[in-house]
Amino acid sequence: MSQTKDEHMGDSAHDDNLLQLVTFRIADEEFGVDILAVQEIIRLMQITMVPRAPSFIEGVINLRGKVIPVINMRTRFSMPHVEHNSSTRIVVTEFDQKIVGFLVDAVSKVLRIPSNTVEDAPPVAAGIGSEYIRGVGKLGDRLLILLDLDNLLSDIKLDAQ
Repeated sequence: MSQTKDEHMGDSAHDDNLLQLVTFRIADEEFGVDILAVQEIIRLMQITMVPRAPSFIEGVINLRGKVIPVINMRTRFSMPHVEHNSSTRIVVTEFDQKIVGFLVDAVSKVLRIPSNTVEDAPPVAAGIGSEYIRGVGKLGDRLLILLDLDNLLSDIKLDAQ
């Protein structure tokens, strides 16, 4: 009987079913995005404000000659503003042929989690509308909110067209 359990556990941990995620913190919540969408993670640099940009756009940065919009994730998720500190990072992602930075409180780590530990998003999670959430991963006693970059960036996609 224990052999059957081991075989079953082996199936659920098969590499094809693992999600590789870059995880980061915003306030007291932990979020993740698909590692394939992340180009790099950089320290906070000079951000130039853009007049009349949506409120969640912190501004733009010059990253090796490319001007990249930076989304303040706290503003995007209607969380209280805090001063940036030495842990603040910009997660640079490429999505739909656009490069965008996400301003986050801290980057946690790269995680591999079995896809069968991810459930559909509840209607509201951590005060964030479910349209921005791809799912919720269960990591022992804590939860990891998987972001849906498609919906999160929909405003920018509309502005760019």
